[in-house]
Amino acid sequence: MYTHEGVPRSPAWDQVQQLVLDTTGDTPAEIRDLAIVLLLVVYGLRCGEVAGLQLDDIDWQAETIRVYRSKQRRTQQFPLVRPVGEAIIRYLREVRPRCTHRELFLALNAPLRPLSATSISARVHCRLRALGVTLPRVGAHCLRHACARHLLSRGFSLKQIGDQLGHRGVSATLLYAKVDLGALRQVAELDLGGLV
Repeated sequence: MYTHEGVPRSPAWDQVQQLVLDTTGDTPAEIRDLAIVLLLVVYGLRCGEVAGLQLDDIDWQAETIRVYRSKQRRTQQFPLVRPVGEAIIRYLREVRPRCTHRELFLALNAPLRPLSATSISARVHCRLRALGVTLPRVGAHCLRHACARHLLSRGFSLKQIGDQLGHRGVSATLLYAKVDLGALRQVAELDLGGLV
């Protein structure tokens, strides 16, 4: 098997939208998880990047969010999209306990501790399985693939998608070009008889 031979697996966009709808609720877990899911879906963040978010990474005045990209060893700034900002504000006001931890997302049960990347992916795994999503690997990373796939279907260039996902170069993003099956079908259906 060759490197990158397979097609990245991700839930369909309608399944992602259903995940967001099913996470919208009034329990503390739903309020916290909605903010997490939106960060994964809207920005295509890695679960470790979500786990690493600090309270100071959100600039409410400038309406931006700063993400530390561990693979690039630098920070990247994004505009704070309204639904994401509203979900985070609700989590901060209604659910997140007052404590000395600076990490944005905390466990809901004692002892108070920051959520790890593994626990974030496990939360997403449970929610996707509850929706009946069956993929070889179900977790936070498949939402990153869904984000890239959605951006590709909306006409964004590989460079733009790579910048959004925090890739170092376009070669890392080329993997997602194989995912746009509709565009690949159009290419396959081209009649090149007159050109050959």
